[in-house]
Amino acid sequence: MKKLFILVSISLLISCKEHTKTTSNLTSGTKEITLEEIWDDTFKPQSMIALNSMNGDFYSLINVDKTTKETTVDAYSYKTLEKVETIVNSKNLEGLDSFSSYSFNAEESSLILGTNFKKIYRHSFTGTFYYYNIGSKKLMLIGEDIQEPTFSPDSKKIAYVKNNNIYILNLTNDHKLTQVTKDGKFNSIINGITDWVYEEEFGFVKAFEWSKNSDYLAFLRFDETDVPTFSMDIVGSELYPKQQVFKYPKAGEKNADVTLHMYTLSSKNSKNIALGDYEYIPRIKWTNDANILVATTLNRHQNNLKLHKIYALRSSSILLLEETDKAYIDITDNLTFLNDNSFIWTSEKDGFNHIYHYDFGGKLINQITKGNWEVTRYYGFNEAKNTIYYQSVENGSTNRGVYSIGLDGDNKKLLSNNEGENTAAFSKNLNYFINTFSSAETPPIYSLYAAEGEKIKVIKDNAELKTKLSTYKMSQKEFSTININGNDLNMWMLKPVDFDENKKYPMLMFQYSGPGSQQVGNKWNIDKDYWHNMLAQKGMIVVCVDGRGTGFKGAEFKKITQKELGKYEVEDQIAAAKQLAELSYIDKNNIGIWGWSYGGFMSTNCILKGSDIFSTAIAIAPVTSWRFYDSVYTERYMQTPQENASGYDDNSPINYAEKLQGNYLLIHGTGDDNVHVQNSYRMINSLIEANKQFDMFMYPDRTHAIVEGKNTRLNLYTKMTNFIDENLNKQ
Repeated sequence: MKKLFILVSISLLISCKEHTKTTSNLTSGTKEITLEEIWDDTFKPQSMIALNSMNGDFYSLINVDKTTKETTVDAYSYKTLEKVETIVNSKNLEGLDSFSSYSFNAEESSLILGTNFKKIYRHSFTGTFYYYNIGSKKLMLIGEDIQEPTFSPDSKKIAYVKNNNIYILNLTNDHKLTQVTKDGKFNSIINGITDWVYEEEFGFVKAFEWSKNSDYLAFLRFDETDVPTFSMDIVGSELYPKQQVFKYPKAGEKNADVTLHMYTLSSKNSKNIALGDYEYIPRIKWTNDANILVATTLNRHQNNLKLHKIYALRSSSILLLEETDKAYIDITDNLTFLNDNSFIWTSEKDGFNHIYHYDFGGKLINQITKGNWEVTRYYGFNEAKNTIYYQSVENGSTNRGVYSIGLDGDNKKLLSNNEGENTAAFSKNLNYFINTFSSAETPPIYSLYAAEGEKIKVIKDNAELKTKLSTYKMSQKEFSTININGNDLNMWMLKPVDFDENKKYPMLMFQYSGPGSQQVGNKWNIDKDYWHNMLAQKGMIVVCVDGRGTGFKGAEFKKITQKELGKYEVEDQIAAAKQLAELSYIDKNNIGIWGWSYGGFMSTNCILKGSDIFSTAIAIAPVTSWRFYDSVYTERYMQTPQENASGYDDNSPINYAEKLQGNYLLIHGTGDDNVHVQNSYRMINSLIEANKQFDMFMYPDRTHAIVEGKNTRLNLYTKMTNFIDENLNKQ
C-alpha cells in the first residue's frame, strides 16, 4: 500500500511528490546484522539461472550435479517449466569432463561447449572450446586459448579469434581451417575483438558478424600501435612482481585507429569499407537483406551519430540515418530490422528516450512511444502480433514496468506490477516472459507470464528470505523527493528501527552520481544495503540522494553536467546535506559521505568543497582527475583536456587538498585496470604536500571491484565500519 510520510522539523523542507512510503508491513525483529552474515550469503536471495531461449516455446539451462559433478544442458518447456530432455551430458563426452558455457547453432542441432576460461578484462576471456553434434554425439576440439567462437547462420562454419587473428573452421569440408587475418599482434593489431576501451565503454567484445547467408564476415580491425601504454605491477605470490602492460587511451590521447572490413568467403578476400570521417565504430549489424550491413559511427565528441548502409560487394557506404546532440548520444543495442528492413530505433531527440520506426531509406514513419518519461529497455518486436515489448519508468523514475505497444503507437498495455522494479526475460518467439519483480519491501519474485500479461505461475518468491529477515532489525527505506537547487531530487532515508525524533543521529550519505546512473530505485537490497541497515541498527541515519546528472528524468536533467563533471553533482550533495542537517534529529556536526569509483570522486570532492558540513568521507577507487581516465567515457561528457582544461581541473580534488579538514579514508586496489591506482597516488601526494593527515588502505592486485581473494569484501567493509565507528558514529 502506498503511504505518505512527513519530516516534521521544518515545514516543507522535504517535498514528497513522486514516490513516498513509510515503514512496510515487514515485521522488525531483534537480531542484529553482522558483517560476516552480509558476506557469507545469509541474506542472498534465490535467483533464476539465466535462461537460453530456444526455438519454439522452450528454453535451456546448464546444470551441474552436486554429487557426480556431471554437467548437462537440459531443455525445458515455457508452458510447464518442466524439463523435456537432456541435450548433452558431460559423462558421455570423451575427453571433456565438464564444461561451463554452451551456445546453439541456428537449427539447435549442434553446440559449442566452453571450458578452461581465463579472464582478460571485465568482459573478455579466452577458453578451450569444442564442437558437439547432437545427432551423431561426436565431439571435436575447436581450439585452445581462443575467443568468441560463433556459428555461421548456415551452421556449416565457426569463426573465432586467436592471438588477435580471425579464423574460420569449416565443419563440412574435412574441418579445413582458414586464417582470415594474419597481422594480429599483441598491443598492436587486433582483428575481430575490441580493445580495452571499446570493451569497457561500448560494452562489447566480439567485433565480427556473419551475414545472414553466411557468405560474408564483417569485422573491425584495431590498430593500437600508437596508443599510449599503461602498466601495473602485479605482486602475486612469486619472488618478483610481474607487469601487466596494455594499451589504454586516456582523455585527449591517441585512440586506436578502427576500420571496418568485409571478408568474402568465396574469394577469401577482405575489403576495407570507407565510412567517411569518424572516430569510433561502436556497432555493426547485418540487416535482413543478406548483402547489406549497417555500421554505426561516432565522432570523437560522441555528439554526431551516423548509421551507414553498406552493400557487401562494395567498399563504400551510403548514409541511412544521422543524429546530433548538443551534449552526447548514448550507444545501445536497440537497432532492430523488421521483415521489410524498416527498423526500430531508440533516441532522446525529443528530450526523453523513446522508440521510433523508420523505413529503410531512413525516413521516419512514426514515433511509437511518447511522454515525459524514459524507455529503459527494448525487448523486441513480434511481427505476427505487430507488437513491441519494452521497459520504462512511466510509473515514476524510481520504478520499472514492462509494457507492450502496437507498432503504430496504439494499444499500450502494462504487463507487470505497477510499482517496484520489473525486468522481463522474453522467449525467443516473444510468446512468454519470465518477470523478475522486486521492491524495497519485497525480495525478488520470479513469475512466468504470457506475452499478453497473464501471470501463469510464480516460479520463486523468496518467501523464506522474507521470513528470515523479519527476525532482524531491518529498517525500511523511506522514499521521497527533496528540493535542491530548484530540482526535486529522488531520495531515500534509513532510520534506526527504534528511531526517536527527540534524539540526535549522525548521518551518512551514500551516492554514485555518474551521468545517467541511479541509486534511488524501488528495488530489493544488495550487499551495501544490508551494510547500511547494519549502520542504522548501530544508531545512524543513512541517506541517498540522486542529484543532477543522474538518469531517468530526461535528457536535460541528465546532461546538465556536460563539460563540468563534479560541479553540479557536488553542489547538490552539499546542499542536500545542509538542508537535512536542519532536521531536529540530525547531528549536524557528524555528517559523512561515501562512494565508489565515480562515487569516490564525489565523496572526495564533497569533504573538500563541503568541509563546513561533511566531517567524514570514504572514497573507494576514486577518479581524482578526469585527465587520468579513458578517452571514450571521459570525452563523452568532458570533451578533451586540450579543449576544456578548466572543466577538468576546477573539479579535480587533487587541486583542493588543502581544504581537507575532516576524516578521510582512501581505498584502492593496486591491480585496478579501470580506475588506475595512479588516481589515489596523486591524491595522496597532494594531501602530503598540503600536510594533511588522512587514512588509506591499499588492496594488492585487486581490480576495480576489490573482490578477488578470500575474505576481501569482508575485510573491506570491516575497515569501513571501524572508520565510521571511530570518526562519525562516536558512542
